[in-house]
Amino acid sequence: MRNPNLKRLRRTMMFLNCQKPNLIKDPYIYKPDSIMLDLEDAVAENQKDAARYSLYHALKEIDYHGVERVVRINGLATPHWQEDVRVCVAGGADVIRISKTETAEDVHRVEAAVEAAEKEFEVPVGRTLLMAALESAKGVMNAYEICNSSERLFGIALSGGDYSKDLQTVITGTGVEFAGARQSMIVAARAAGKQCFDTVFTNLDDMEGFAKEVLMIKQMGFDGKSIINPRQIETVHRIFTPSEKEIIFAEKVVREIDEKRAKGIGVFTVDGKMIDIAFYDGSKRTLSLAKAAGVYEGEL
Repeated sequence: MRNPNLKRLRRTMMFLNCQKPNLIKDPYIYKPDSIMLDLEDAVAENQKDAARYSLYHALKEIDYHGVERVVRINGLATPHWQEDVRVCVAGGADVIRISKTETAEDVHRVEAAVEAAEKEFEVPVGRTLLMAALESAKGVMNAYEICNSSERLFGIALSGGDYSKDLQTVITGTGVEFAGARQSMIVAARAAGKQCFDTVFTNLDDMEGFAKEVLMIKQMGFDGKSIINPRQIETVHRIFTPSEKEIIFAEKVVREIDEKRAKGIGVFTVDGKMIDIAFYDGSKRTLSLAKAAGVYEGEL
């Protein structure tokens, strides 16, 4: 079963603690692209069962109005992850995020458990997607193999807290400690045709710094960013959504390339910029993103 949501718009993924019903009952009102219902770090060790119970009923009973429902399960070194998977599938989660992924085999283990749960609960096989959180040097080094591990896996995400500890450094706010991981992950994801997502920015008092970081990761090629507060949504969506100027230029490029190619012309100018066929896919992607974001109604 080919899942149509493999390439959906995912500018924001907002973390929410499954232990707290007041947080997970109506986050769709803030209009994130995805919500990240957390069974892992946010949940105390003696509250894992209660969190799964809360998660199951939220997935079954709450209308999230089209917001994608991602669940971060506990790591594969814990005794919790297999029951996490069963509850996610039984409840109808859209995506399972694999914590602390280091190898393609980690993805294979979760995929096998997901498929078994889909059969157990009579869910169409292939419905439940996967994403992998890379949280260590080993995970980043294996990013390309992880990206190619499963057709269910639509992308990878950097988890900065554990990654910085594994590198024996600290989060500085400058981004220097994540530079190598970010570049390696985006290259691996693009080589494998998968999406790539950045880590959270935890200083809610520094919205200017947050905006600068979002702009930087957008320019690097990331598809979106994990967030921890609704205040961060507008900034990410504004930066990751094509502007009117970008949409108009992309339309011109697509139209001109279509016309010039038919006439055998390979190089020409649009608004004073030299353009050739290499600009075509990028311009088409701009229009696709704009359409997915609801700011473009033209033909693709």
